[in-house]
Amino acid sequence: MGFTMAIDGPAGAGKSTIARLAGEKLGLIYIDTGAMYRAVACYFVENNINPDDCEEVKKACDSIVITIDYCDGVQQVLLNGRNVTPLLRGEATGKMASRVAKLGDVRTKLVSLQRDMAGKERIIMDGRDIGTCVFPDADIKIYLTASSAVRAKRRYDELVSKGQECNIEEIERDIINRDYEDMNREISPLRQADDAICVDTSDMGIDEVVNTLIKIYEEKNI
Repeated sequence: MGFTMAIDGPAGAGKSTIARLAGEKLGLIYIDTGAMYRAVACYFVENNINPDDCEEVKKACDSIVITIDYCDGVQQVLLNGRNVTPLLRGEATGKMASRVAKLGDVRTKLVSLQRDMAGKERIIMDGRDIGTCVFPDADIKIYLTASSAVRAKRRYDELVSKGQECNIEEIERDIINRDYEDMNREISPLRQADDAICVDTSDMGIDEVVNTLIKIYEEKNI
């Protein structure tokens, strides 16, 4: 029997990390929607698809099938049956992903695939429009957020730990701009669903956030 926990929220709120950890503890399959868009981007790059050509985009969407599998507990993304997980973090794929994510045909295709997954499995999925657009009837909806300053500090610490030079003020400006773009985009803008539970993680650690989601799940008694 299908079950869906939808987690939405702004960039840098920790949605993917929290969804993955909560999914492990609750026995839910974590579906990384961002990885699915990157898989589409991978197809576009490999097949020289012009995202500005509507006809090419439509044909490409008709040819794409993306599925999620797990190997030793690690998510694997399959594009037309081929494991493309190692290719998803490439620079070319990342740049293309930001373009294809704005395309109506691509979003329609992936929403269809995501709904198909949810009808067969007990899943937890994160994104920008999961509870508002993809699964408006999700069993549980969470809106995960944090202040722009906190999200900037988290990103700053992450980059510094990797030895990268960065400016925390610039990071916060980028986050604020990204929030504005996400909330004001024409297709599926970011917003909190009316029936979503807001969890502000500004003053919470990862374990505390995960435990909060587990408590919400248990209270629903699903």
